[in-house]
Amino acid sequence: MRMQCVTRTPEQTELLGERLGRRLRGGEIVAFRGGLGAGKTAFTRGLARGLEIPSRVTSPTYTIVNEYTGGRLPLFHFDMYRLDSEDDLFDIGWEDYLRRGGVCAVEWSENVSGAMQDAITVRIDRLSDEERRITIEGGAGYADFGV
Repeated sequence: MRMQCVTRTPEQTELLGERLGRRLRGGEIVAFRGGLGAGKTAFTRGLARGLEIPSRVTSPTYTIVNEYTGGRLPLFHFDMYRLDSEDDLFDIGWEDYLRRGGVCAVEWSENVSGAMQDAITVRIDRLSDEERRITIEGGAGYADFGV
C-alpha cells in the first residue's frame, strides 16, 4: 500500500493519524521519517486517538519511550534521535515492547532502520509552515483513509 496526501493544519495531520490508528490491530510498527518540526508527534497524537487512548501524547525526546495504555491497544511512542544503532534499541528492551502486542510508533526510525522490517512507514515533508506532504507505505489493508 502507498498513499500520499497534503495536510494544511496540524489538526488535519492528527486526523490522518487517527484514521490509521483506527485500522491497527496490534503488533504494528509505524516508522516515521521527517525533520524537526515536521509533525511526527502530531500524527502520533492522532494515532493515539484512533487507538482510543485517553492520555495526552507528548514527544518522548528525553525519555526515549512513552507508554500509553487504557485504550483499545497500548501505544509505545519512541524517539530514536539520540540512538546510534539497532544495538542501542535492543538495549532499551525493543523486543519486549514488540511482544506486548501494541503499536510501536518510532520517530527518527532511520537511526534504527535495521529493526524496522515490515513497518508502516510514514514520511512527513514540510512544504510550508503549515502544509505537510505525508506519504504512508507498507501495511496491507490500510489504503483509502486520506484527509
